[in-house]
Amino acid sequence: MDSKKRTSLVIMAAGIGSRFGQGIKQLTSFGPSGEIIMDYSIYDALQAGFDRIVFVIRKDLEKDFREVIGDRIAAHAQVSYVFQEKDDLPDGFTLPKDRKKPWGTGQAILACRDVVNEPFCVINADDYYGRQAFENIHSWLAGDHAGTDPSVLQMCMAGFILRNTLSENGGVTRGLCSVDQDGYLTEITETKNIITHQGGAGVRLEDGSVRTVDPDTAVSMNMWGFGREFLDVLGSGFTQFLKEHIGTEDENTAEYLLPTIVGDLLAQHKALVSVLPTNDKWFGVTYQEDVDGVKKSIADLVEQGVYPAALWK
Repeated sequence: MDSKKRTSLVIMAAGIGSRFGQGIKQLTSFGPSGEIIMDYSIYDALQAGFDRIVFVIRKDLEKDFREVIGDRIAAHAQVSYVFQEKDDLPDGFTLPKDRKKPWGTGQAILACRDVVNEPFCVINADDYYGRQAFENIHSWLAGDHAGTDPSVLQMCMAGFILRNTLSENGGVTRGLCSVDQDGYLTEITETKNIITHQGGAGVRLEDGSVRTVDPDTAVSMNMWGFGREFLDVLGSGFTQFLKEHIGTEDENTAEYLLPTIVGDLLAQHKALVSVLPTNDKWFGVTYQEDVDGVKKSIADLVEQGVYPAALWK
């Protein structure tokens, strides 16, 4: 392993303002010294060996974002900002006049194309992943994964256990994964409304019935490891995506999403995805009722010595 290989952590935070109201000042503090969930992800990433933090945000959130977390992190790590905007389109395309939102997580990562030139990990801004996942992905990114076929992209993902990613307060969306005996992803299915059910897990269907799901199934939490070449594939894929959707009835709602992109590459035999198992328990605020549980989870981790009471002394 080349321990000196540079690696970046890319945090998708462009949608955070819409989830928490105007601006992001309303982001809840969960830690004993005012930390938000993002603080813990960044702390874990730096402990694991990542060199730089890249925030993907909306331009109109930049001032608030710097005040809430960006300036604090810049005192401890190299920080870069890129902006996901709905009108950031390839030449030849015009933004549909009624489009209200950017184009999804694929476009969010594509916004890094002029900044990121090294292997990188991608995470959501408002999910807690745990130290093990960052260590696993950093080790993978720092290794040599050149395949025998240069047309096949080498990438990885953190494989969480479904039962460790559920909310007690309602259904969640997860990427249910099929993994072969060698630890490679064979299929990923975005599945909505997964709930705790009879001590395990299930999918609540539109008719109100529940289809049981193996609670030990590997799931994606949008935590990926990619090489720089993935950005080039994202670029060409985004152009094709826009050709297929602009001018159609879904031009204002269609999203270019990472799980779908990776799934399509798998189906075309253009990607090999190593699933890196993690036993850490996810938590996040899918529902307002989740807030107290997240605060308690972090307090327990501080009490256990996993984190200091103040992350950024």
